[in-house]
Amino acid sequence: MRTILILAITAMTTLAHAQQIEPTVGVTGEGKVIVVPDEVTISLGVQTQGKDAAAVKSENDKAVDKVLDFLLKKNIPQNQVQTEYVSLNKNYDYNTKVYNYNASQTISVKLKDLSKYDEIMSGLVASGINSINGVNFGSSKMDTYEAEARKKAVANAKMKAQEYAGVLGQKIGKAVLIAEQGTNTPQPQPMYKMAMSESMDSSQRTLAPGEMTISSKIQITFQLID
Repeated sequence: MRTILILAITAMTTLAHAQQIEPTVGVTGEGKVIVVPDEVTISLGVQTQGKDAAAVKSENDKAVDKVLDFLLKKNIPQNQVQTEYVSLNKNYDYNTKVYNYNASQTISVKLKDLSKYDEIMSGLVASGINSINGVNFGSSKMDTYEAEARKKAVANAKMKAQEYAGVLGQKIGKAVLIAEQGTNTPQPQPMYKMAMSESMDSSQRTLAPGEMTISSKIQITFQLID
């Protein structure tokens, strides 16, 4: 009798648990927004070499000062110019059997007007920069575009869930779980060229910003309704 009672209780518990399981469908939605960049951050370098550490460092600092003065004259705000890296290294030349010193400074400059790129780059070369480490495109409306991408991801997830449910002869109910999987903005591959000379032809375009694709992925679980 006791065994039968235990089995009956177990069966009722299992049945109750099964009735509590809510049928759902989980999908991942993706939204994309394609925009043209309107900002660019340029990473620039000034490198100096010589046999005397103090002289090399002094020469490098003077070159950087000229670069910063030029940017100031071009009304580039100070909060858009940042020193990223400073170094002074001692290297041994096995061919000449002497030590050389290499001073280097890296500066990032953010331009919020892409039409000024060629003019600014021409002036920077004349001021003393001798290396370009890369460019990084961006948008002044990034928050707006990311929000738009997320909304598209939600709509895409809802559409997928409706398609799955429709095949099964069911409908979707309210969302019971939403998990963002992140927003991604791959950088466009810039087309740029740089001639390390005393002058550059400012009438020649040297940068093509292309397009940026801002994407968002969101995982959503919906109720299934018969």
